[in-house]
Amino acid sequence: MVTILSPDQASEPRDDRSLYDQLGGHPTLARVHRIFYDAIYAHAWLRQFFDGIDQKVIEDQQTDFMAMAMGGPDRYCGKFPVPAHKHMFITDELFEVRHVLLERSLGDAGVAEPLRSRWLKIDGAFKTRLVKKSVDTCEGRFKTDPVVVVPKPT
Repeated sequence: MVTILSPDQASEPRDDRSLYDQLGGHPTLARVHRIFYDAIYAHAWLRQFFDGIDQKVIEDQQTDFMAMAMGGPDRYCGKFPVPAHKHMFITDELFEVRHVLLERSLGDAGVAEPLRSRWLKIDGAFKTRLVKKSVDTCEGRFKTDPVVVVPKPT
């Protein structure tokens, strides 16, 4: 198979490192997630999903998960996204609000545009699996665990 590169592609140095390494590894992911979850925990609507959950724990879990998803070390030992969110009624609007906060956080953390786009593409790939059309499709993680339905603040 022959790959033909455009003149622009041929002049650009190729970087075969993982996205994780191109971003700067764990320190960058941790910085982005600290900024991101500061925004989530300050958000009137989204913070309700994390009521009673230590922010640092969530930051660390998300950092480990995304490190794995981006080709870095596989230290993640939590639940994968679908079972971890099955008790949350996540709408299109909620997902989009969260996605915008992530985009801002990437910018605030100084992540370069091409890498920011790749990160957001990975994040966006989970949308179809996490967004639910009806609260009836949610289920508690445990028999005593309620479904989390967060009303939009007025």
